[in-house]
Amino acid sequence: MAESRYVSVAEVKEMLSAENEKRGELIPSLKAALSTAAETCPLTSEQAKELISRVSEIIAPLTLTEYGRATAPVKIADTLPRYPAEVRAIFSKERGVVLPPEMIEQILDAVNEYL
Repeated sequence: MAESRYVSVAEVKEMLSAENEKRGELIPSLKAALSTAAETCPLTSEQAKELISRVSEIIAPLTLTEYGRATAPVKIADTLPRYPAEVRAIFSKERGVVLPPEMIEQILDAVNEYL
């Protein structure tokens, strides 16, 4: 069985673009997915990976579930939050985890470098 991992919208956009070039044309559902990814994601795959890595380092001290540790940085790269409430919303499923204001600011500063 192949290893599964969460990927950002930027990575999906890159994968679909490569497949489109390879095939010449995608089926309608994949065309729609590529169009949506292109419209909603201003980052390149490399930028998204860098941002995910930075956010992962910032949140390393937190006691998160495996799911939260894997998905939160990807969600941040996908949504590019601009306000503290948006960052808190991403972590809201993690019971008992309260992000310190300094950590939220670090995350927002990292995101702002890519806006």
